[in-house]
Amino acid sequence: MSAENLVKELGAKLLSGEVKVVDLSGSLGPDTPILQLPPDFAKNTPKVEIHKISEYDQDGPFFAWNWMVLGEHSGTHFDAPHHWVTGKDYEEGYTDTLELQRTVAPVNVLDFSKESAEDADFLLTPEHVKAWEEQHGEIGEGEWVVMRTDWDKRADDEAAFLNADENGPHSPGPTPECIEYLLSKKIVGWGTQCIGTDAGCAGGLEPPFPAHNFLHRDNCFGLASLANLDQLPPKGAVMVAAPLKIRRGTGSPIRAMALVPA
Repeated sequence: MSAENLVKELGAKLLSGEVKVVDLSGSLGPDTPILQLPPDFAKNTPKVEIHKISEYDQDGPFFAWNWMVLGEHSGTHFDAPHHWVTGKDYEEGYTDTLELQRTVAPVNVLDFSKESAEDADFLLTPEHVKAWEEQHGEIGEGEWVVMRTDWDKRADDEAAFLNADENGPHSPGPTPECIEYLLSKKIVGWGTQCIGTDAGCAGGLEPPFPAHNFLHRDNCFGLASLANLDQLPPKGAVMVAAPLKIRRGTGSPIRAMALVPA
C-alpha cells in the first residue's frame, strides 16, 4: 500500500472510530503539582496562574480569553535536550529547533504499576525491560518508551503526587543502567507518569538524575506527568508528544496523545 493510501486509510479509521485518540495529559491549572527544588536553589517554577482578560463583559463583550503564568516544565511536559547541561551544545536541542517528525512515533508502554504501588522507590532495571521485551517484542529504533506507574491517579493531591518527606521525594523511575540500555536501542525518548523523568531518589544515583543526564546527552527527549497510560496497549499505539515552539525553549507543557486501535 502506498504512503498516500496509508494516510488516507488512517484518516478514515479516525473518522469511523476504528482508531481512537487517547488523551495522555493532565489538566493544567493552579492545582497542578509543580516540582520544587531544594531551598538552597535561588529560584523555583511558580504555580500555574490563569488570569481572565474578558468573558463577554465590559472588557470584551464578544469574546473570552485569559493570560497565564507558567514554567516550561509545568504539568504534563516535554524536556528538550537543552534542558540539561549534557545537551547544551545541541543547536537542534531547543523546542523551536528540534526535528518535529521525531516527536510522533510508536510507543512502548512498560507496565510496572503493581511494583510502583508496592514500593514508591521502585527502580526499573535493564533486566525488567528485557523481560518485558521477551513478552511483548523488542523496542525499536526511533520509538518512545514510557513507564506506566499509575502515578497520575495522585495528580489531584499535590502532596501525594510529589510524595516527599524528610528523606526527600519518593517516586519510581529508571536506574542509570536502564536508561543506557534503552538508549542503546536508539529510542527517541523516555516518559513517566511522575513529576519528572527520573526517580525520586535519582539525586543519590551515579550519575545523579541519569534519565536527564543520559537522554539529553544523546539528543533525546523526556516526558513527565503523563496520564492515562492504563488506556494504552503494551505495543501498537502511536504517540504524539510535540512541544510548543518556544524560542530557545528548554521544554514545554504539552497535550500528549496516542492513536490506538479501538
